[in-house]
Amino acid sequence: MDFIGAYSTGNLLFLLKGLMTTLLVAFIAIVFSFIVGSILGILRYAKIPIISKIVAVCVETIRNLPLLLIIFFTFFALPEVGIKLSVMMAAIIALIIFESAMLSEIVRSGLNSIEKGQIEAARSSGLTYVQTMQHIILPQALRRMVPPIVSQFISLLKDTSLAVVISLPELLHNAQIVNGKNVNYVIPTFILIAVLYFLVNYSLSLLARKLETKERRNRKSTGKLVAQHQATDQSM
Repeated sequence: MDFIGAYSTGNLLFLLKGLMTTLLVAFIAIVFSFIVGSILGILRYAKIPIISKIVAVCVETIRNLPLLLIIFFTFFALPEVGIKLSVMMAAIIALIIFESAMLSEIVRSGLNSIEKGQIEAARSSGLTYVQTMQHIILPQALRRMVPPIVSQFISLLKDTSLAVVISLPELLHNAQIVNGKNVNYVIPTFILIAVLYFLVNYSLSLLARKLETKERRNRKSTGKLVAQHQATDQSM
């Protein structure tokens, strides 16, 4: 093992460049998969005739496919029908497709967690379905969805390493190039990339735990307030 050679300035900068590519791809995929996943989740929750069923079939199909297959499809299959993508774009689109399906289920579950009584009360007070979704359901559901969504983003960040199969210059890909220079670099290099992945993902994990704890406290506080109001109404 040659830690000094493996951690030379050139190699470290090359690995950090790969980390930046990993973070960039993950960030773009996170933003767009959240948007698409939210739309798909709302469509499934709304139970619109035909449309909701079509969305459900597409989502369940994608959720049960390996991400690696989707990456191969976007990079190798799409050019056969005239859609040629760069390595980075193919990886991003594959991640968006896969993660959107995963996030849509989180969004749908979050919306279903809202008590039906609140929806009925909002509708009976004169709010339309859209207004109820906008002002009553979505704000509460989003708070409850934050922890699982952050956890899914952590999985997405780790999944970017699968794009090494199409030579995306991300962290693992650059590590393999460094290892190719000298067999004695293998262990030091993999130790370093393990540390880098751990630091990023553990930071996100701490964020998810903090948000989950905050959400639990908010639920308890809301439950106490509701109980107090019910007790007050009964006494009156």
